[in-house]
Amino acid sequence: MADDDLVEQGDRQISLQATVSRVIVKAMKELYGRGPTHAKTYFCDEYVFCVMSGGLTRSEETMMRGGEHDSVRDYRLRFQAVIAPELIRRVEDVLGRRVVSYHSQILFDPDRLFEIFVVDPTEDGGSGTATGGSSAPS
Repeated sequence: MADDDLVEQGDRQISLQATVSRVIVKAMKELYGRGPTHAKTYFCDEYVFCVMSGGLTRSEETMMRGGEHDSVRDYRLRFQAVIAPELIRRVEDVLGRRVVSYHSQILFDPDRLFEIFVVDPTEDGGSGTATGGSSAPS
């Protein structure tokens, strides 16, 4: 990992991938009232993939027990569309690159949330083209 892929946070350096994970988990906690319990971010060329688990709200968990998976998915995807500008802004701030496209998806078995960002491939915000991932505790 290049030195440019490390970010100062307090008295320690953490990877850029872990910083993206932390920012997205924090945003979800603030906007949903509950956030994912695990997150790992991967960079591949101009693509940023954040894969998370946990974090369904109590009402969503209740709906799931009642077999309302499609309703929970529909709500989540509609809510993600509303908060997309905020997530994009936060990721752009971390990466120093413009996000040109964003997509969100949720799976229930296994429990996974996917946030996919496509950054402008003509910009080089110092993040390089790392292909590894780094997790961030919530």
